[in-house]
Amino acid sequence: MPELPDVSLYVERLIALFQGEPLQGLRVKSPFVVRSYDPPINDAVGRRFQTSFRVGKRIVLVFDPELYLVIHLMIAGRFHLKKPGAALGKIGLLSFDFPQHALLLTEASSKKRASLHVFRSRAEVDDLHRGGVDPLKATRAQFARALRLENRTLKRALTDPRLIDGVGNAYSDEILFRAQLSPLKRTFDLDDEEAQRLHVAARSVLKEWVERLRAQVGQGFPEQVTAFHAEMCVHGKYGVPCQVCGAKVQRIVYAENECNYCPTCQTGGRLLADRALSRLLRDDWPKTLEELEERKAGAR
Repeated sequence: MPELPDVSLYVERLIALFQGEPLQGLRVKSPFVVRSYDPPINDAVGRRFQTSFRVGKRIVLVFDPELYLVIHLMIAGRFHLKKPGAALGKIGLLSFDFPQHALLLTEASSKKRASLHVFRSRAEVDDLHRGGVDPLKATRAQFARALRLENRTLKRALTDPRLIDGVGNAYSDEILFRAQLSPLKRTFDLDDEEAQRLHVAARSVLKEWVERLRAQVGQGFPEQVTAFHAEMCVHGKYGVPCQVCGAKVQRIVYAENECNYCPTCQTGGRLLADRALSRLLRDDWPKTLEELEERKAGAR
């Protein structure tokens, strides 16, 4: 799912490319993507694109006079810049047709989750906000207070939009690695120094990735938005040596996601129990990285 750095870059490039341009046409291939009916989406045609901003992980397109199109890309939704009149293709959901470009919304998944809502007022848009603090704007105290609203694991707290705004599976892994904190540490067990460390890590990781993605795209458009980057430290790096200590990155698999972490840098060498495997192995679940490596060696 596109997270704060990805969504921020989309917003920047949409403003740079389309601000002041009239929307000449709107082609909707998959009607299910439009989740509201009043006002109708076609009311946007003929209006000029004014600006864009984000609400959490949602992208808001503002047309003049006042009309707001709010898009949630979910896991597999993406924007693509095409030539005017370009075909929507197999995974295209809709196209915004401007004079110089077509902006396509696609979704490369059989589970259609991407959505678009149309509103007449900014107040209606703001109502979509889940209440989480912006990690790039929140003070240390605001960030710590948000984390401690509920007794959750740090991984869950960082990815809960009611607590922290715009962070998902990928960047939460990177933030926790930077802060040298276990993803399963409980928020109520977080001391003030650890909360400060997490706040600093969140700000630095997210700022660095906004700058890195901005440099990669330049004056173009972010066509390759992904949760996996070679420069990441732990996310998507299961089994790869940690860039800091050399220990192999481990993972916890749950639902449709996995959490990646370095046991040496984050958990004092302790392996975190993978829910599925630990149920299967019970008391045979290895407790340390050394024990895991010994078992692997013995199995060869």
